Amino acid sequence: MRTILVIGALLVLGLASGCGSGRATTGGGLAVVAAENVYGDIAAQIGGAHVSVTSILSDPNADPHLFEPGTRNGLAVAQARLVIQNGAGYDAFMTKLEAAAPSSQRSVLTIADVLGVHGKDANPHLWYDVPKVPRIAAAIATELERADRAHASAYRSGLRRFLASLRPLQQQLARIKRSFAGKPVAYTEPVPGYLFEAAGLVNLAPSTFTRAIEEGTDPSPQAVGTMNALVTGKRIDVLLYNNQAFSAITARIRSEAKQAGIPIVGVSETLPPHRTFQQWQLAQARALFQALSR
Repeated sequence: MRTILVIGALLVLGLASGCGSGRATTGGGLAVVAAENVYGDIAAQIGGAHVSVTSILSDPNADPHLFEPGTRNGLAVAQARLVIQNGAGYDAFMTKLEAAAPSSQRSVLTIADVLGVHGKDANPHLWYDVPKVPRIAAAIATELERADRAHASAYRSGLRRFLASLRPLQQQLARIKRSFAGKPVAYTEPVPGYLFEAAGLVNLAPSTFTRAIEEGTDPSPQAVGTMNALVTGKRIDVLLYNNQAFSAITARIRSEAKQAGIPIVGVSETLPPHRTFQQWQLAQARALFQALSR
């Protein structure tokens, strides 16, 4: 009866089905819902066979900023023992889902709170902050232990394995920093901002341009002009382009960079299918290194 009432409440809220609606990454065990499949993958790696993970944002071809959750997402949240969300305004839809299905048995882990990232100007793409990923993973492992004491030792072992598997990615970023620290680069959106910082690169893209693109609005003519000048004047060594958020303005910037002979590296907000977090980020870091090496 309670489940029927929860579903009915979600229908009343009018949460229309959207792209990337829940996808189970593991079967059986503790019910975990991750707003982003990045965190879902980390939880699945740490928890292994002891967790059943459903990721809400999982479509690599969709713009996460345009996502609207559906009733299937709400039901998953209603049944979850642990919910992992990004926070920092990135996945505000989770608040509605949680409020529609209150539960004293459910814990909610907000990554922005773990890292202390708040404020309207904060970059919400926290999973790109590679130096802090161990803190994210440790927080997830701690919550898994709290929800499932019987398998605490397994979660600790899973955390150790995950942390060890980050070494190639950490080494690649260190290699970029040793070779190219201080090099000028730019991105169309602040998606890889933390990655740039970790690699010691200098982003020249104006925030008035990148923030507007991220929010789905048109940048001012002045911001567009500044961005164009970076490209046409060949003032940057690499352009990073968000493959999941298309607009005529960013497409034009990308085209101009190509014409100017500036290497372009595509990045995404959502973990691609059939890849782990480590594989995905390592591939992007290697592509960035290769582009800077040209």
